[in-house]
Amino acid sequence: MHKLIQRWNGQSVVVSYDNPSHTWIFIAIHDTTLGPAMGGCRMRVYHTPDEALLDAMRLAEGMTHKWAVIGFDFGGGKSVLAVPRELHGEEREGLLRRFGYLLESLRGAYWTGEDLGTTPEDMAIVGSVSQYVHGTKADGSRPVDPGPFTALGVLVGMRAAVLHAFGNGLAGRSVLIQGAGDVGAPLARMLKEEGARLLISDLDDELAARVASEVEGEVVAPEQAYRAECDVFAPCAVGAVLNRETIPVLACRVVAGSANNQLATEPDADRLQGRGILYAPDYVVNAGGAIALPMLGQGHPADRVRERVRRIEGTLDEIFAEAQGRKESPVHAAARRVQRILAAKGGR
Repeated sequence: MHKLIQRWNGQSVVVSYDNPSHTWIFIAIHDTTLGPAMGGCRMRVYHTPDEALLDAMRLAEGMTHKWAVIGFDFGGGKSVLAVPRELHGEEREGLLRRFGYLLESLRGAYWTGEDLGTTPEDMAIVGSVSQYVHGTKADGSRPVDPGPFTALGVLVGMRAAVLHAFGNGLAGRSVLIQGAGDVGAPLARMLKEEGARLLISDLDDELAARVASEVEGEVVAPEQAYRAECDVFAPCAVGAVLNRETIPVLACRVVAGSANNQLATEPDADRLQGRGILYAPDYVVNAGGAIALPMLGQGHPADRVRERVRRIEGTLDEIFAEAQGRKESPVHAAARRVQRILAAKGGR
């Protein structure tokens, strides 16, 4: 754990151990050039605490890039609750409250919101003891669910990628959605309206079947997801799914999905490029939820938020054009864009 922190290029890491639930808590703050750190709270079971810490660090860096690309005045941060098993009821609520007190003690250095493994209701619990939570509502009504806004961002980003790769729209295109949860399911519904043909894959067989039935799609077994022929592969579950083993067997022309940190390593971007697969950088295409939480928290109407999310399409158009001109992966063009924005603010 010490070596991971020493090697990291971020600013700070908060480490806490919640003894009642046997949970490691990590808050990673990567870069605050643009403003206070902001990023979701992830809850999941990890093999080791080191794995959870590394995830928090990588996700925090991704948030730095995301806020810069979409032009919001936040820095990159992320929190990870590395639980020993799935928690429910009072045990889960107690952990979330104690996490909220830890969050409050940072006095706004880091703000959080929903992420993989947490729900709007979870964030309401955290928000009951800390003011530094986006997506909660003071009137006690249901907290904001960023999933549909993330899905909208993926939709318009996918539209830009498909236009760039094929020269036309999503109608008639086959899209494999890996992960039919809070983002994957609404994305499938939106794609159906666009006239796309849906392939649904999820570790939960019943969920996959239910979503596939709703959108008149087909179910693809998880072990076949990478090899299934499709125009677009949309990773909407966990990260690091694009790697040395999976990239050679992909049978798609475009990758565009909501999962964070889809590339296992930096060279994987060039591996995709070498195979002629157009990759929409994840921190750009999945930014819809990040856009929605602070805007809705500031009182902006949902229609205005959706209008802002749709601007992701234009951003990706520019990134794809720059990458094509240099005959490189869009990942490199997106990274230069981030560095230009941070440098203009006096950052690194």
